[in-house]
Amino acid sequence: MLLIPAIDLKDGHCVRLKQGAMDDATVFSEHPAAMARHWIDQGARRLHLVDLNGAFAGKPKNEPAIKAILNEVGDEIPVQLGGGIRDLDTIERCLDDGISYIIIGTAAVKNPGFLHDACTAFPGHIVVGLDAKDGKVAVDGWSKMTGHDVIDLARKFEDYGVEAIVYTDIGRDGMMSGVNVEATVKLAQALRIPVIASGGIASIADVKALCKVQDEGITGAITGRAIYEGKLDFRKAQAEADKLSAK
Repeated sequence: MLLIPAIDLKDGHCVRLKQGAMDDATVFSEHPAAMARHWIDQGARRLHLVDLNGAFAGKPKNEPAIKAILNEVGDEIPVQLGGGIRDLDTIERCLDDGISYIIIGTAAVKNPGFLHDACTAFPGHIVVGLDAKDGKVAVDGWSKMTGHDVIDLARKFEDYGVEAIVYTDIGRDGMMSGVNVEATVKLAQALRIPVIASGGIASIADVKALCKVQDEGITGAITGRAIYEGKLDFRKAQAEADKLSAK
C-alpha cells in the first residue's frame, strides 16, 4: 500500500481545500518544491500534484511551481499531476517536463473521446480521477453532479486502457472524517486496474483499514490535510503500511 502525499497548488502555494471549495483554502507552504523534498525525506515513493487553479480554469495555471517541484524531485520518485488537463499537447508537455502520470478528471467524463485518444497516444501514463458522492460522479471541481454511475464509467475507461483510477469520495475529502472503505472496495472489485483511494484519510486507523482490503485491488492512498496538520505521521504510516503489506 503506497501512501501518496498530496501537494495541492493554488496561486503558486501549497494549500488544502475543504470539500473542493476554492474560498476555503489553508496555505501550508509558500514553497511547494521544499514541501516535495520534505515528503521524499519522510519516505514518500510517489507525489500527487493538483493544479487547483488549472482545474477551475481548464488549463494549467501553476506551471512554475510544478516545474520547481520536478526540478527538486528529479528522477527519485514518480510524480502524478491533475487539474485542468484538457488536450494532448498539454499532456505531452507535462510528460516531457518529467511528470510520470497524468490524471484526467472532468475532461474524461465530458469528453470520453479525448480520454480515449490520450490512452492511445500515451499508454501507461493516463490515470482517471473519478470524484463521486453516493455512487454518482461529480465534475467541474465538484460543483456539478452528473447522473453517471461511478462503476459503469470506471469500467468504460478501463476498456480505453487507463492505468489506474483515483477515487475520491467528495463527501469526505478534506474533512478528516475517515476514508470510505466500503465504496472504494466496491469500485476496486469491479475493475481489473488498480484503484488509488483518496478523500478523508484522517488517521493510522484509516491506513490499516485500507491495508486490510488492498488485495481487492487498492494499491495506494492519497493523503493531504491529515499529514499537513500532524494528525497522521507520514513516515510512521508508510512504515506501518509496508509492514502490513508484507504479511
